[in-house]
Amino acid sequence: MSRWTALLLAGARGPEDPVAKAAGVDFKAFAPVAGRPMMAWPLDALAGCGRVETIHVSLDPTAPDPPAPGVLRRASGASPAQSVLEAFEDLGPPLLVTTADHALLTPAMLDAFLDGVERRGADLCAGVARREVAERSGRGGRRTWIRFSDRALSGCNLFALRTSAAAGAVAFWRRMEALRKRPLAMAMQVGPWTLARYAAGAMSSTAAERALSRAFAARAALVELSDPDAAHDVDAPEDLAFAERRLRELSPR
Repeated sequence: MSRWTALLLAGARGPEDPVAKAAGVDFKAFAPVAGRPMMAWPLDALAGCGRVETIHVSLDPTAPDPPAPGVLRRASGASPAQSVLEAFEDLGPPLLVTTADHALLTPAMLDAFLDGVERRGADLCAGVARREVAERSGRGGRRTWIRFSDRALSGCNLFALRTSAAAGAVAFWRRMEALRKRPLAMAMQVGPWTLARYAAGAMSSTAAERALSRAFAARAALVELSDPDAAHDVDAPEDLAFAERRLRELSPR
């Protein structure tokens, strides 16, 4: 069983971040949820996972220290992709990446994800949940689904960079960030035929894994999670209220 280094992304989103504004804090990661800074919840989950040896937190230099003992602080990059790229260059594989706004993360979710990573054996894995699973949590409101021909999925903010080849995927993510204002250039990075198939609803999730593997020059795989809360992060004030309610329902965790 592999032992993992973990990276928690907790960089600043700017003064207009809706969650930070709603909570009246300078940094989203420190928005209070069920009486604690939001990032304390995923830090607890990482600390409670027996496969995680070391936890690093990527933070803005002006942010307070992480609300957990024993974690290692590092300066966040100019973007999430840059933060992961710099951490991966410094720490190497295997690196488990998640986010400070994954307030409902649990050690059981992490174990299920890492079990799936070991089964798939890819260079890079991303956690996902089927729409019908995510909707069982009872969270209302609209959300974005990744719609393949065989299933609709939501991301779970869990990524496993299992081998050194995963650096290709992080570099690809960084290029896409740099091209975010040039949609045609972004399309060419993925491949126009791939985008056309996806837009037409003709791409399966397995075909998407193959297409991403070609783009990354590394083997990519999706790992399905069965916990309805795994697909819920805190991107908006209504997500904050949902996380607060769920944590109080589930307490003690």
